[in-house]
Amino acid sequence: MMSFGLLYQRRLTAVIRTYSLQAMVLALAAAWQALVQDAPHLYASALIALLFKGIAVPFALNWLVRRLGIHRTVETALGIGPTMIAGVGLVALSIVLVLPVTASSTAMTRENLAIAMSVVLLGLLMMITRRNAVTQVVGFMSLENGLILAAVGAKGMPLVVEISIAFSVLVAMALFGIFFFRIRERFDSLDIAYLETFRGERR
Repeated sequence: MMSFGLLYQRRLTAVIRTYSLQAMVLALAAAWQALVQDAPHLYASALIALLFKGIAVPFALNWLVRRLGIHRTVETALGIGPTMIAGVGLVALSIVLVLPVTASSTAMTRENLAIAMSVVLLGLLMMITRRNAVTQVVGFMSLENGLILAAVGAKGMPLVVEISIAFSVLVAMALFGIFFFRIRERFDSLDIAYLETFRGERR
């Protein structure tokens, strides 16, 4: 539902807020898996998701939006209605692909993987249909939330993997911040249409 919320939002601040809620739901899912699997290390995963993805990353994105004076309205390459319909189709595709492959697994594992794949595909859809660089970064991180959701549902995943994922997110945020500043300095906008024009792909 949070992924559909990301696709529906029309303002940048609302997109970041919805992403924060998605990360908090991810933290709750990790805590629930820790309880169900009797895996205490997943509580650390839940804490990492809450602190870094639910609080630190949205704070950093909001700071970048204010620092760069980015236009607050989300520009889309596809209308909200068609995007939502495409999202429903991707969720159906996830169910069709995952459930037959995991027929021998438990019902909870099958549903968890289907939901995780849906989140990944919806994050990818957001990256494709949004024209602002910040919203594309949010789509990328939403996609990564789906990967983490799939990982915490798999028994025996070591804590070091989750810590490395959190570190990768922090590194990515630093790189994206530099990327935003360079685009803004060169084009005075974060709309990727200016990049396409600069490369000669659009006139």
